[in-house]
Amino acid sequence: MIKAGLIVNPIAGMGGNVGLKGTDGEMYKKAIELGAIPVTPQRIETVLSFIKRRDLYFLVAPKIMGEDFLEGYGFNYEVVGKIGNETNAEDTKRIAKEMLKKGIDILIFVGGDGTARDICSAIDRKIAVVAIPSGVKMFSSVFALSAHAAAEMIDSLSNKFVDREVLDIDEEAFRNNKLSAELYGFLKVPEVKSLLQKGKESSNVTQSAETYKIEIAKHIFEKMEDDILYILGPGTTLEAIADRIGVKKTLLGVDGVYNKKLIGKDLNEEGILKLINAYKKTKIIVTPIGGNGFIFGRGSKQITPKILKIVGKENIIVVGTMDKIGHLECLRVDTGDIEVDKSLVGYMHVITGYNEEMIIEVQY
Repeated sequence: MIKAGLIVNPIAGMGGNVGLKGTDGEMYKKAIELGAIPVTPQRIETVLSFIKRRDLYFLVAPKIMGEDFLEGYGFNYEVVGKIGNETNAEDTKRIAKEMLKKGIDILIFVGGDGTARDICSAIDRKIAVVAIPSGVKMFSSVFALSAHAAAEMIDSLSNKFVDREVLDIDEEAFRNNKLSAELYGFLKVPEVKSLLQKGKESSNVTQSAETYKIEIAKHIFEKMEDDILYILGPGTTLEAIADRIGVKKTLLGVDGVYNKKLIGKDLNEEGILKLINAYKKTKIIVTPIGGNGFIFGRGSKQITPKILKIVGKENIIVVGTMDKIGHLECLRVDTGDIEVDKSLVGYMHVITGYNEEMIIEVQY
């Protein structure tokens, strides 16, 4: 039997659809006030339902940190540690250390960059981890591509591991349109490159890259139609489009433009849905995250599966400079809704310059 630790961060990712860009510290309380609901239960339940191997014996954190989700899946397990009514980072660290002492072979955890940082500080690289993505940011390269990729990784466990970076950002700066990431260490993960996301690459600010962004912006500006709501995702390429339109964009947020006027700034899911309901037709413009190619499911969780179902794949516009697109194997989606993910797979046109585009595959 393989002794697998399991820790679920119950508040990871809750800030995404309400536009908070994270739930570190006390921000999860603000997320709850805004109507956010937990997203990690769906993530861990997806993983457990996809796992085929039956030789796993779980050492699991109590209650909402893991125990509540194992029942009904046929795995034998024991509960490790104790928690109060509210959980925090210290619970994660303490329980991870207890599991390590009990001789787990691998630690499975559900969360985002903050959770990865807590796990890293508790166990370092003493054992391997499988990191199930459920946060808002997830710039660290330790995470599986998706919940079902994590399940596949667990099914194919071997003795081959590789060190991957744990990054975390300053959330307060992030909310003020400043991206400040710091390397906190490394975690050991199964060496299955096809199932691991790549870390985020910095935006290219060379003269050629900036020129291409301006050309993309000119192309989009000239193709924009009247009486259509445009939802602009985060990123410097979208900022260039907003500059060409003549509006001030939230660099790391989601904004709404109608007839070349800004009608929604730093929108959450509720705000986007209100605009969609107010106007006849909507298009979404996004750019992939450099390095890992995600267009939905990382960094722009305000654009939820509910929104994508309404808008449809045919009304999604992807833009990106060749220095970014040229390094990608494919575009990726991990919305948390597998049916929505499946509806987005296939091939998409990506605008790479003025009257220039390429076709690239979308995978989930």
